[in-house]
Amino acid sequence: MKLYAYCLCADLDTVDNSVSGVSGAAVRVLKIEDISVVVSDCEAVAVTQENMLAHAAVVRSVFTRTTPVPFRFGTLATEQQLRSFVTTNKRAIANKLAHLRGCVEMDLKTTWQSSDFSPTKTNPAAGPGTAFLMEKRRELVGDEQATELSDLLRRDLGSLIKDQKIGVAPKEKTAPAKVFHLVESAKIEEYRARLQEIREKRPELQLEVSGPWPPYSFANIELEFGSQFGVS
Repeated sequence: MKLYAYCLCADLDTVDNSVSGVSGAAVRVLKIEDISVVVSDCEAVAVTQENMLAHAAVVRSVFTRTTPVPFRFGTLATEQQLRSFVTTNKRAIANKLAHLRGCVEMDLKTTWQSSDFSPTKTNPAAGPGTAFLMEKRRELVGDEQATELSDLLRRDLGSLIKDQKIGVAPKEKTAPAKVFHLVESAKIEEYRARLQEIREKRPELQLEVSGPWPPYSFANIELEFGSQFGVS
């Protein structure tokens, strides 16, 4: 029997029985030493909106009680594989749980006028070599813009953010970006208030905030089990 894995967490012995998992399966806690893995019995999972919402609902139910480290949607493994995975990565998992403990994810959609933006357009008549170099130039511009925005937000938000991830799409003069912040639960209102101050102080920086969410963006890719939908 395979198990569908929703998340890892600490200090959890039971789950909310009113929440159903993927394909309507019952959800339970698998204890592996001092790590809790929230799972359902499941041989295969269909990629449907209902199942994706069920995955999110289970993680959210855990999130109301403790801080989860979510697996990606579709993660399947045997119990022995999960036990081996947790045992092998125990120290890294413990460090990640400690880093995320008491925190939430806040997501920002932003656009801002980069101070040093120079658009790079590919000539349709250019050869493959030129097109490759122009694409690399766009990637470089994106890295520079991401650094600029990252520095700006870290300076203005300071200790209100515990961690930050950012991505920029350098396609227009006004650069769109997605920003993910790890924020202590006790500081959410202060964080929102500071964002409003930033909006007023920096009219060139548009900010739309959502959250709090479970810390999906900080779950640490290298900790994810290497099988999804039953395929390694």
